Amino acid sequence: MEIALKIVLIIFSLGLIGVVLLQRGKSAGLSGAISGGAEHLFGKQKARGLDLFLQRLTVGLAIGFFVMALLVAYYVKA
Repeated sequence: MEIALKIVLIIFSLGLIGVVLLQRGKSAGLSGAISGGAEHLFGKQKARGLDLFLQRLTVGLAIGFFVMALLVAYYVKA
C-alpha cells in the first residue's frame, strides 16, 4: 500500500511540475506593469481558454499532491 501511494505521489508531482512549466509567464518589473496596463486598457485578447484550463488543472494537481503527501506521511509513520 505504501509503495502504491508513493508512486501516485510521484505521478502527481511530475504532473504538477509539467503543468506549471506549460503555463504562460507573467510580465514582471516596471516594463511589465506599463505594458500590462496598456494591454488591459486597449483590450488585448489572450488565449484565455488554455490559460484557464491550465490554471484549474494546476489547482487540482496541487490539491491531489497535498492529499497524497499527507496520506504517505500517515502510512509511513504508522
